[in-house]
Amino acid sequence: MCKNQITEEKYGQLEVFINNLPEKKGALIEVLHKAQGIFGYLPQEVQLFVGEKLDIPASKVYGVVTFYSYFTTEPRGEFVINVCMGTACFVRGSGAVLDEFQKVLGIKTGETTADGKYTIEVLRCVGACGLAPVVTINDKVYGHVGAADVKRIITEYEQ
Repeated sequence: MCKNQITEEKYGQLEVFINNLPEKKGALIEVLHKAQGIFGYLPQEVQLFVGEKLDIPASKVYGVVTFYSYFTTEPRGEFVINVCMGTACFVRGSGAVLDEFQKVLGIKTGETTADGKYTIEVLRCVGACGLAPVVTINDKVYGHVGAADVKRIITEYEQ
């Protein structure tokens, strides 16, 4: 299957989702979440598609995408590493944890490894202050993480 067929298939999935919405008015954020789940990110072409299908100006779609930190316009790695930098995590050493992830993976915050496997990002708070410092990788939460734990955590994703 060629790349264009895959892309057409993804647009088809998104179109089916939109067409099955009981009400399109007010569904922009829901549709953007679904689109990011399908495509992995929200490039301009996808934003234009969403705007067209929901009859919303592209500027409004772009405004929502850039306002909410959950949405991204750049491709992300297969495993998105989020290091909490909220107050509780920061005072318990999340800065050192972030530095270690950057050192081990050879990328900076907001970047993705050349193989497309990892992206490092920071969050302001994940609401798990009792587990500080906290790291999430996709949907998995790691608590009480120290810089010495970073290599072990990464090896869980090496396959």
